[in-house]
Parts: sequence; C-alpha cells; structure tokens
Amino acid sequence: MKRAPEAACVLGTGIDLVENDRMKETLAEWAGRFRNRVFLEDEQRYCESKAEPWRHYAGRFAVKEAVSKAFGTGVGEHIGWLDIEVLRDPDTGAPEVRLSEKGRKLAASRGVHRVLASLSHTRHYAVAHALLVGESSGREQ
Repeated sequence: MKRAPEAACVLGTGIDLVENDRMKETLAEWAGRFRNRVFLEDEQRYCESKAEPWRHYAGRFAVKEAVSKAFGTGVGEHIGWLDIEVLRDPDTGAPEVRLSEKGRKLAASRGVHRVLASLSHTRHYAVAHALLVGESSGREQ
C-alpha cells in the first residue's frame, strides 16, 4: 500500500463576533485593568493610535476569541488572552497572530504549524475567523 504524501490541513477553526459599542463600554468602565489583562503593549499602542480605538480593540478581541475556539479550549487554563498577540502585516495590513511560549507549546502539542486569521469591521461589529494549519499524518491507500 502507498502512503499519501503529507499535506497541509486544517486542524481547527474558530469564529467570533464582537459588538463595538460593548467594547467601548467595557473600556470606559474598566479602563487600564481590562486593557492590561487582555491586550499586550503593542496591541494597545496600535489601538490607541486610532481615532476610534474601541473598534480596533474589538477586532483584536474577536481574533483572540476565534483562535482560542480554534484550539477547542476557549480562553482559560490552556491559553490566555496574553498568549495570543494580534499584529498587522506591515505590507498588506492583514492580521497576523503571534503566540507566546505557552501558546506555541499548545500549538506544537496539537501539530499546529501556523495560525491564520481574518478580521473585518463594520460600524457596529468586528468579526474574526481563525484557522489552525498543520500537517496531516498521511493515510494508507
């Protein structure tokens, strides 16, 4: 029997939707406590540089939720808010996900080689989708 060649495959998928106004209210009510608990310094700097920072916080929050859902764990014991950093590709502006050491260990334990994310905004909502990509083990044919 022949083994199929190894190929990239989707190991997990997650999606999240955040109301911009709810994020605006949360930021106003909890100020720095919420920001520091959920967002890393570079994420905060980026969001605060925008005219309506809450929309950008909402987008990054949605990506973090989507990534945690793709792992099947949600945010908690296995991966936390600060284990998922949402950056922008300097050339395209597309979101990029960088995992902390704890996040990279979780990814490695699941065979994940790459985390892909897509993010979109409207006036009222931010939505994000995440894919965990790895290698299939190949199947006998």
